Amino acid sequence: MALNHGHFLEMILLLSKFDVSLQEHVSACMKKSKSLKETVAKGRGSLITLLSNTSVNKVIDIISHLIKENISREVREARMFSVQIDTTQDVTSTDQCAVVLRYVTDMVHEKLIGVVSCESSTGEYFVQLLKETLAKVDIDIRNCVGNFTDGTANMQGQYKGFSTLLSSESPNQVHIWCYAHVLNLVLGDTTGVVIESASIFSIVNDVAVFIKDSYKRMNMWEKVSDDRRHRRLSPIGETRWWAKDQALSKIFGCFGNPDNALFVDLILTLKRIVEDMSMKAHVRARAKGYIESLLKHETVLTAEIFLRIFEITSPLSRYLQTSNMDLITAHRLVMGAIDSLKTCTRDMDGVTKAANVFAEWANKKLEESGSKDMVQVDLPEIKIRKRKTMPGEVAEEWHELSAEDQYRVKVHNIILDTVTESIQIRFSANGALYDDFACLDPRNFGTLRERGLPSESLQQLSKCLLRFDDRATPGQLKDELCSLASHWERLKLPHLESYTVWTAEETEN
Repeated sequence: MALNHGHFLEMILLLSKFDVSLQEHVSACMKKSKSLKETVAKGRGSLITLLSNTSVNKVIDIISHLIKENISREVREARMFSVQIDTTQDVTSTDQCAVVLRYVTDMVHEKLIGVVSCESSTGEYFVQLLKETLAKVDIDIRNCVGNFTDGTANMQGQYKGFSTLLSSESPNQVHIWCYAHVLNLVLGDTTGVVIESASIFSIVNDVAVFIKDSYKRMNMWEKVSDDRRHRRLSPIGETRWWAKDQALSKIFGCFGNPDNALFVDLILTLKRIVEDMSMKAHVRARAKGYIESLLKHETVLTAEIFLRIFEITSPLSRYLQTSNMDLITAHRLVMGAIDSLKTCTRDMDGVTKAANVFAEWANKKLEESGSKDMVQVDLPEIKIRKRKTMPGEVAEEWHELSAEDQYRVKVHNIILDTVTESIQIRFSANGALYDDFACLDPRNFGTLRERGLPSESLQQLSKCLLRFDDRATPGQLKDELCSLASHWERLKLPHLESYTVWTAEETEN
């Protein structure tokens, strides 16, 4: 039976097989330990191995101190920095907050300076945590020019959010959040705003899990489904931001175009489960309930609403998760998505038309397969009970809305208004600063040379820089930028090419 020395020592023994110096040290320690064991009755004696947990922890602490000291020195030389914080749970379910500093010297640096156990999740607590972490490495929090967090309320709350409270310590610092995460939060808000929107995603997720959880049901699905490439339904994961779009589009296809949808295959599979007497009664009952829910006109309408929303937001979400993303382009895509959503906030007719196209397609496919099930093409009328007018009372004027009008007002309009307003509120900040950054992009220098800078440009950037350099006025920044742009074509030349140009000019002269 092999002796287990613990994770650390086992790693040392493994590494010693590939390092001669370490192997010699380990072998010497083992020989001395064996010799002392034979001569000393108890204890380790005077053996110094430098491999004990105390020695190793001291070495790690010293290395950590030296790294932090170097980061602190570089940050003080850079003068300004931004901070990024985020939390995650460790194996003991304790929240750990990672604090990362981003600063610029001759290159861009992004350095982790601490991982701190969290006792609270309020914005005030995170500001205090950041102050204490920075104080330990002798970094002035007042030199923080920006913070990067996710889009949760404790981070970007207007009154007690982390960013708001940090601004009291470092005025004019800019809050930048994860656009992809914020977009996911927006869609999360929207999918739970009315019962119909929560219901559609609950059905889509439950039916996917229902099919997947049994090999018998999965075999039925594979026999019915003709789509060999995408025959698996997609459950909705909590951490996969694109999961709702993928899960919904697999069953219902694209907005107004159901050609690649798996809806009919799903209905036929569930129907087989219902008719299979070997299945347990509660399984067949669940399958029957899923069929009834999926065939409702309300389900199809709600699915088409979200397919229209995802048609606009999914390309944006994919771009926001790309590497080397251009910030200006991202902001413009967000504004474009808002404009596109605004154009369809009251276009219930377009959703109804798409739902009718889907119902016609699905019913034709179901009829061809010999199924008697049909997708509903109308919303059921709901009779509202009127209160009886008592003697002496003035009769109330009563306008009864149709089922379609009620759905339009209580579901369609609320969903579209929520997603549009939520995106606009969460993404509207810092637009002017992004425009200033666009002026600094060398790709725009050609336009800048031809047209010059707008009169209101670089004002937001100047506000951020004035406390570090009183010469960084909008006018001074414009002059320097125009000068840089005018000489950019020569400045960007490689040294050898520049030397060749100068030599040619000197020869001509």
